[in-house]
Amino acid sequence: MVFRKPPDGGWGWVIVVVSFFTQFLCYGSPLAVGVLYLEWLDVFGEGKGKTAWVGSLANGIGLLASPVCSICVSSFGARPVAIFSGFMVAGGLMMSSFAPNIYFLYISYGIVVGLGCGLLYTATVTITCHYFDKRRGLALGLISTGSSVGLFVYAALQRELIDLYGLDGCLLIVGALSLNILACGSLMRPLESSDSPPPEKTCIDKVPEQYFVYHEKDKTVEENISILEKGYVDEKCANNMPDYKQDSILNKNVLNSINVNEKDTYKKKVVEQTNFCKQLAKRKWQLYLNYWEETMVLFKNKVFSALFVAILLFDIGGFPPSLLMEDVARSANINEDDYHMPLISIIGIMTAVGKLTLGILADFKWVNTLYLYVTTLLMTGVALFAIPFAKGYLTLAMLSGVLGFLTGNWSIFPYVTTKTVGIEKLTHAYGILMFFAGLGNSLGPPIVGWFYDWTQEYDTAFYFSGFCVLLGGFLLLLVALPCWNACTNQSSKLPPNTYSYKVASSA
Repeated sequence: MVFRKPPDGGWGWVIVVVSFFTQFLCYGSPLAVGVLYLEWLDVFGEGKGKTAWVGSLANGIGLLASPVCSICVSSFGARPVAIFSGFMVAGGLMMSSFAPNIYFLYISYGIVVGLGCGLLYTATVTITCHYFDKRRGLALGLISTGSSVGLFVYAALQRELIDLYGLDGCLLIVGALSLNILACGSLMRPLESSDSPPPEKTCIDKVPEQYFVYHEKDKTVEENISILEKGYVDEKCANNMPDYKQDSILNKNVLNSINVNEKDTYKKKVVEQTNFCKQLAKRKWQLYLNYWEETMVLFKNKVFSALFVAILLFDIGGFPPSLLMEDVARSANINEDDYHMPLISIIGIMTAVGKLTLGILADFKWVNTLYLYVTTLLMTGVALFAIPFAKGYLTLAMLSGVLGFLTGNWSIFPYVTTKTVGIEKLTHAYGILMFFAGLGNSLGPPIVGWFYDWTQEYDTAFYFSGFCVLLGGFLLLLVALPCWNACTNQSSKLPPNTYSYKVASSA
C-alpha cells in the first residue's frame, strides 16, 4: 500500500469533522456517567464504591488496552475499526438498559463501551495524523475537544431523557445515537495513492509457483535439480500432449527420481523449517527483551519516573470529580431548583477551554511546559481540598469550572513527554504513561466511593484526592528543579537517546 504525502487539508478537514463527532458520540455518555451513576445507586442499591466501578471501567479500560487498540488499527485500518467499534459502543449502551444487576453493567457498560471508546480514539487520532503534518497540532486539538463538548451536551441530555423516558429509555436512545458513529467511520477514507500504478512484479514474483525453492542457497545441487525436473515435467504435461512412448519414458524417469530423493527432500525441508521457526522465535524473544531493556532505560530518567508517578496520582485524585460531582451536590442537600446547569456540563465545557488555552500557552517559547504542567497539578490539588468547604451550588459550580479547566492539561502532556524522553522514545514512553493513566482512572472513583461508604461523607475522600494530586505535583517539581537537573546532567549515565528535561525558560 502506497501512501501519499499528508495533504494538510482537502479531505483531511472531513476527517477532522467526522473524528470530532466520533469522539463526541462515543465519549459523551461515559464522561457524563455521573448522571447515570445517581440512577444506578437508586436502582441497584449498591454501595458508592461498587457502583463507581462502572464509570471508572468505561473511562479507564480504553487506556489500559491502548497497546491492543494500536495493533488493531495498524492491522485492519481506521475505517473498519471505527465501524466495528461503533457497533460495540451502541450495543454496549443498549445492553446496559436491560442490566439486571451492577455486575452486568461492569461488562456491558464498563468493558464493552470502554473498549469501543479506546478503539475509536486510536482510530481517529491515527487517521488524522495520516492526513496532517504541518497542521497536525491544530487538527488533533480540534478533534480532542469533541469529547469535552460531548460531556457538556450529554450531561444535560441524559438528565432530560431520564426525566422523560426513565433510565432504560435513556440508555436505549443514547445507544441509538451512537450508531451515527458508523456513518462517521465510513467517511474515514484511508490515504492511499490511487493514481500511481501498482509496483511491477520482480523476476522472482513472475516465476511459476512450482519452480519456487525454499532456502535455495542451503539446498544441494542434486535436490534443486530434482525439484526443477519435477516442475518442468508437471508444466509440460499440463500444456503439451506428447505421444504415448515419450510420455511413458518420461514418467518412469520422474518416478524413479522422486522415489530416490523424496524422503531425503522431505526430511531436509522439515529441518529447514524447524530451524526457521527457531530463528523466528529467537528474534521475537530478542525484541521482547529489547522492549523491557528500553523500558528500564526510560525509568533511569528521573523526570520520567516522577512523571509516571504524577500521572498515576493525578488520575486517582483528579478524575473522580467528573464522575461524582453530581452526587456531591445531592449529598450537600442542594435544592434542584438552584441548578442552572449540571455541574458535569460545566466541567466538560471548561475542559475544552482548558485544552485550547493550555495548548496555545505551550507553543510560546518563553513558557516552560513542564512547570506549566506542574502548576496545573498543584492548583488541582488545592481545588480538590476546597470541595468539602463548598456548601452551595454557586461554589460547587466555580470549583467544577476550575477543575475542568485544569483537567485540560491533557493537551500539553505529550509536549512534556517529548521534552522528557526525546522524540525517538515518545511512542514507547507515551504508551507506558497512558497505561498508568488508565489504571488511575479505573481506581480513582471506586476509592473515593469506598471512603464515602466508610465515613458516610465526601470530605475525607476529597482530602485524600487532593493529597494524591499534590504529592505527584510536588514530586515532579522537586525532580525538575535546576539544582536536581544539574546533578542529573553530571551523572551522564543515561544512554544518548534519553534526555533529561531542561528547565531553562527557553525550553
